[in-house]
Parts: sequence; C-alpha cells; structure tokens
Amino acid sequence: MDKISVLIPCYNESRTIAKVIKDYKEALPEAVIYVYDNNSSDGTDEIAREAGAVVRHEYMQGKGNVIRRMFREIDSMCYIMIDGDDTYPAESAREMCDLILNHNADMVVGDRLSSTYFTQNKRLFHNFGNSIVRKSINMLFKSDIKDIMTGYRAFSYNFVKTFPVLSKGFEIETEMSIHAIDKNMQVENVVIEYRDRPEGSVSKLNTYSDGFKVLRTIFRLFRTYKPLAFFSIFSVILTLISAIFFIPVLADYIKTGLVPNLPTLIVCGFTFIAAILSFFCGLLLSTMTQKNRQDFEYHLIKASDEFKSKTDNLNL
Repeated sequence: MDKISVLIPCYNESRTIAKVIKDYKEALPEAVIYVYDNNSSDGTDEIAREAGAVVRHEYMQGKGNVIRRMFREIDSMCYIMIDGDDTYPAESAREMCDLILNHNADMVVGDRLSSTYFTQNKRLFHNFGNSIVRKSINMLFKSDIKDIMTGYRAFSYNFVKTFPVLSKGFEIETEMSIHAIDKNMQVENVVIEYRDRPEGSVSKLNTYSDGFKVLRTIFRLFRTYKPLAFFSIFSVILTLISAIFFIPVLADYIKTGLVPNLPTLIVCGFTFIAAILSFFCGLLLSTMTQKNRQDFEYHLIKASDEFKSKTDNLNL
C-alpha cells in the first residue's frame, strides 16, 4: 500500500504530462505517481514513463472508465486525482493530503470557482455550466460543495473502495460529489489557483454533449438518491392538473346538479390516482434507499477494517 498515490488519467496530453509529473514529484516526493493512458495516439504514455511515472493502460474510452480501473487497482492511504493538462497547481496537493491523512476527510475538492477559474477559463459556456451544476446540486442535495466539476480532488481509502463508478465519461466528477453528499462523508474544500490550458493543449470536454450528460446524471442521481422528493414533485404536478380540470366540473354540478363533462371527470380521477401512485412509489423507494444506506455503512466498516489491516502490515 502506498502512503500517497497521485492518479493522472490521460488522453493525448503529450505537451503537458512531463511537467505535471515533475511538479508533483517536487510537491509530494514520497508519492507514487500513476499515469493511466486512455488510448493516446501522441506518445503520452512513453513521455510519462520517461518522466518517472508508473504507466498503465485503460482501453475502454472515457474518464469514468479510467477512474474505475485506477480505484480497483491501487491501494493507498491517500489518493490525489488530477488531470494531465497542467491546469491544477501542485502546491495545493500537500494541504489536500493533510486533510485526508490527519483530519479524517473522505474527499477534498480543489475549488477553482472561488479563485481564478472565471478569469482564466476563456470558454463562456463552461463557466456558465459549472455555475448551473454547482447551484443545482447544492440546492437539490442540500450541500455546500464549492466546485462540483473540478478534476482536482483528494480521497481517502474508504471513499475509493466504497465508491461504485457507474459513469463512463466526464460526468464522473458529478457522481463522486453526489455520492459523498448522500453517504454523509466528510467533504472539505480547498481553494486552488486554476490556470487555463497552455497553448497547443486541447480540452477533451465537449461543452454541449458532455454538459447534457452531466445534467442527465444529476437528474438520474436525484431520482436514485432522493426518490421521495423526486416522485413527490410529479405527484404535486398531477394533483394540480387534476384539480384545475375538476374545479369547473364541480362548479357545474353545484349549480345544476348535473355533470355535463363526464369524460373530464373520469380523466381527473385517473390523474389523481396517478398522483397517489407516484407519491407511494417515492415512499417505497425512499425506504429502499434508506436500507441501502444502512448496507453501505456496513461495507464502510469492512473497508475501514481492511484499511487498518493493510496499514498495520505497512508499519510492520
């Protein structure tokens, strides 16, 4: 087991990867630096190997797939995850590691949005998208994570070994954030000085298609982790629709004692039944979600025991 592992998922980062490895070797000399190459065609893997990193490969395309492989294969007391594009300062890594190793944090978020991101990043819709995602998640999940989409994070052993990676691409950061919130893990924010990519380095993030995937992931995870709130929204909407169309029918009945719009009354009845069913679906799924949280705590205890055993052996 490593004390500190620096994880760098890479796809065609030959222009910057050597500098990133050099910077983190200087900032964290005791760390083992892992570069996971994701089918690069520009020699990123060879440059990383020459720079002194442990180079491995993930052949399924997508950042989520790379992180899944990393988390499965590497055991460490503290994990630092960064991008290979030289946008994140190595100087912040020590503070982030300290929060994991000495202050029981499970995830530390490198917060770009509270410092230089909006001035350094020249892609307007990226800035707008980051703000929307942050506000949406913090509102829906009642959290205070300062930067949801950052690729600069630190993790504990318990987080890594109990995090089920489902996303395949860039929406993985959103999934990590929501998982930590839902499982009541200790999340800390560290403000970092973000810098834009150097000239010649190209972002692999597509503003529109990947942005849509992130929003879809938020929708999916809100339904999964907050089913009562999710289905209650539909229940309220259906109830309002039913009431709006039922009120004129009721008014006619009070005035005349007749129901001239019988089909409308029938549709209102079925709509209200659908509202009731939606609410009880949310209630049932909420109970199942609570049971899943209890099961997760059991797995967390097992992961903690496993971590203690491995660190005891490391000390020996």
